[in-house]
Amino acid sequence: MGAHARNSPSALHRTLNCTPSLVLGEQYADEESSYAAEGSAGHALAEHLIKKHLKLRTKRPVSDYYSDDLLEAVDDYVSFVIGEIEDAKRECKQPVFAVEQRVDISDYATDCFGTADMVIVTDKVVHIIDLKLGRGVEVSAVENPQLMAYGLGVLAMAEMLYDVETVRLTIYQPRINNYSSWDITPDDLKKWGEEILKPRSAMAMTGAGEFHAGSWCRFCKARNQCRARAEEFLKLAQMEFRQPALLTDVEIAEVLKVADELAKWSADVYAYAQDQAIVHGKQWTGYKLVEGRSNRKYSSDAEVEQAAKAAGYTDIYKQSLIGVTEMERLMGKKEFARVLGQYVYKPQGKITLVPDSDKREAITQSTATADFQEE
Repeated sequence: MGAHARNSPSALHRTLNCTPSLVLGEQYADEESSYAAEGSAGHALAEHLIKKHLKLRTKRPVSDYYSDDLLEAVDDYVSFVIGEIEDAKRECKQPVFAVEQRVDISDYATDCFGTADMVIVTDKVVHIIDLKLGRGVEVSAVENPQLMAYGLGVLAMAEMLYDVETVRLTIYQPRINNYSSWDITPDDLKKWGEEILKPRSAMAMTGAGEFHAGSWCRFCKARNQCRARAEEFLKLAQMEFRQPALLTDVEIAEVLKVADELAKWSADVYAYAQDQAIVHGKQWTGYKLVEGRSNRKYSSDAEVEQAAKAAGYTDIYKQSLIGVTEMERLMGKKEFARVLGQYVYKPQGKITLVPDSDKREAITQSTATADFQEE
C-alpha cells in the first residue's frame, strides 16, 4: 500500500454520493492548506498527550502551528478521550486502547484504509472517536461514511477478542462545541458495508456512475470546473431572477435547498478564476486585475509613540477588557467560573431559517415573530 489510500475513508461522503468524482479528481494536484497542516499538528499533539496518559512511549511534537487556541482545543479533546478511557477501564477487565490506529477496510473497498484518531474496545462496545479541528462546517456522526468505514475495519479485529454488541461512532469538534455520537449494531454496519460501501466503491474506482452535486462537492478537487455542479446551480436561472414575492412556495423551497451551496460554488469559481489570472496570467473576458483598497498603517509603533509624545500628545492609547474566551483561557475554566461566572451571560441568538436536518431545536412562530419585531 502507498502512503495515501486512493479510495480514502475521509472522502467517502463524496465518492459514495458521486462515484465518478474519484477518477475525475485524480487529474488535479493534491491541495495542501495551512488549515490541513494545523490540523495535522493538533492531531500529533493529541496523540502524544493520550499516549502519555496511557504510559506509552512518546515524544512531545513541536510545531509552529501551536497557538493558544489550538492548544485549548486539543486539551478539550484529550480530556474527553481520557474520560472515555477511564470509563472503559471500569466497565471491562481488559479493554483495548489504540491511538492513531491504522484501519484497513479492503474487505469492502479496494485501496481503502485510513487512521482512526482513537479506538476503545471493551467486551461489548467498539468506540471510534474522531477529532475535527475545523471551525466552519459542523460534522455529524450519524451515518458518517468515514467513521462507518473505520467501524468495519476495527470491528473485524475486535470480534476476534469479544462478542461486540455495539459500534459507537463519535465526532468531537472542540472549536465549535460540537459533540456527536451515534450507535449502530455490528449486523447493520456490515449490511451497509455490503450493500452500499462495496458496490459504490467499486464504481468509484473505475469512474462509473452519474455525477451528483451536493454538499459533498465542498472538498472535491474538480469542484471549480465540474459541469454537473454548474448545471445543478444554473437551474436557478430558469426562474429568471424574479423577485422573491413573485416565486411560488415550491420555487422558494427549491432555492432555499441550494442557496448555501450556490454561494459556496460561486465563491469557488471566483477564487479559481482569480488564481488563474494572478498566478498563471489568464485573461478573462470583461475582467481585469487591479490593486485592492488598503488601510493606512504605522511603519513603526515605537517611533509613532515617541513622535506623538514629543509633540505633546499623550492620550494616544485605548484600553478595553479582553473577551470572554480569552479571559477564560487566562484564568482557566474552573477559576473563571468561580471568579466571573455570575457576570457572564449568553444573549439569545439571532433567529435564523435553517433546514430541518439542523440539530438545533425549532422555536415557535410566535416567539420568532416577537424577536424579529424587537430587532
